[in-house]
Amino acid sequence: MAGIVLVGAQWGDEGKGKITDLLADDMDLVVRFQGGNNAGHTIIHGGRTLKLHLIPSGILYPHITPVIGNGVVIDPKVLLQEMDELEADGITTRRLLISCNAHLIMPYHRDLDGASERRLGGNEIGTTRRGIGPAYMDKASRLGIRVQDLTDVHILRKKLEAALVEKNDVLEKIYGLPTYTVDEIVDEYMEYAKRLQPHIADTSHLINRALRSDQWVFFEGAQGTLLDLDHGTYPFVTSSSPTAGGACTGAGVGPKAIDRVLGIAKAYITRVGSGPFPTELPSDPGSIGEHLTQKGGEFGTTTGRQRRCGWYDGVIIRYAVQVNGLTDLVITKLDVLSELDTIKVCVAYEYEGKRYNELPCHQTVFHHAKPIYEELPGWKCNIDHCRTFEELPKEARDYIAFLEDLAEVPVSIIAVGPDRDETIMRRWERRA
Repeated sequence: MAGIVLVGAQWGDEGKGKITDLLADDMDLVVRFQGGNNAGHTIIHGGRTLKLHLIPSGILYPHITPVIGNGVVIDPKVLLQEMDELEADGITTRRLLISCNAHLIMPYHRDLDGASERRLGGNEIGTTRRGIGPAYMDKASRLGIRVQDLTDVHILRKKLEAALVEKNDVLEKIYGLPTYTVDEIVDEYMEYAKRLQPHIADTSHLINRALRSDQWVFFEGAQGTLLDLDHGTYPFVTSSSPTAGGACTGAGVGPKAIDRVLGIAKAYITRVGSGPFPTELPSDPGSIGEHLTQKGGEFGTTTGRQRRCGWYDGVIIRYAVQVNGLTDLVITKLDVLSELDTIKVCVAYEYEGKRYNELPCHQTVFHHAKPIYEELPGWKCNIDHCRTFEELPKEARDYIAFLEDLAEVPVSIIAVGPDRDETIMRRWERRA
């Protein structure tokens, strides 16, 4: 069997959609295992740009079974809109399967998400206000509505009656917002059920059968390691586990099913929303930060928000190697650095006179840490035509070698442009 996990090694937005799309041709199943439509994967191929939020990136391949796992929270309205857009573009969604145990985002989740962020004011977490956090909260407090509940209106009604006792109180008495009736939500969601019913399955059984049959299964994560609920820069995190362990719980497989873990990192680093960011660069006009933003197209796929940009942070990558058990690094957007004279890489932090080679445990230290940089020469030439490592200019090869030494993990794939074929497959053998 071959179980391959792909995770973000930074704060998300590393280019997971492109790499999943690139490698999916070798796979039999592509499984999205966590998050919701707060994530976005952009795929560019042959001049066509697709922006996916819930549907796995392998949807473009006719031989792939795309699976939305039980660890995902699903807004059915958004999912159906995405399916309709793909169908209109000539891409079939007939093969898509959805775990019966995945949880649903309800209208009150979206309302509560937005209201909570507004109430926090200057202390806001920076959520996408799409109801992701409140849906995971209900899952943990056993008030959630699952996909399988769409198949039984009596169970759906019963669960909604229990949930709305609490939700309507909070909406009305704390936030002064309109409340919901059971009937209006049931009517709306049963319409979704009619269309989603053929796609609902026990996907854990399907995935495990595929693995036992020596099929190749690709587990696609959203967000990134530093946004993990347990291992990220809490509280500025997402509400799920985008680390490699989340693939097991979010897809319903055991850890022995995982053979390889790919960690994706940009050749620099970005993050969206609030929270600490040691290597962040100012984005003033004419600055390197602005160059990275514009050249890298650093605007959120889901929200359109401008991403904060900074130099590559080796401390964060070493941490990602540790908590994910990374076997390979994938470096994306190397081409974005091509116009720079010199390139900085953070190798450690300094706080109150002490050097930190590993990610500090205490949030105060991390919030105020100063990066310790090493500076490397740039290559000052276009590299998007390169298809082998040897075709890269020496300075670019040296930069990759420096990142490998820093992480103690090989860089197996290098993206030198946004299109699918603008990639160097350095240590990846395609499936026979």
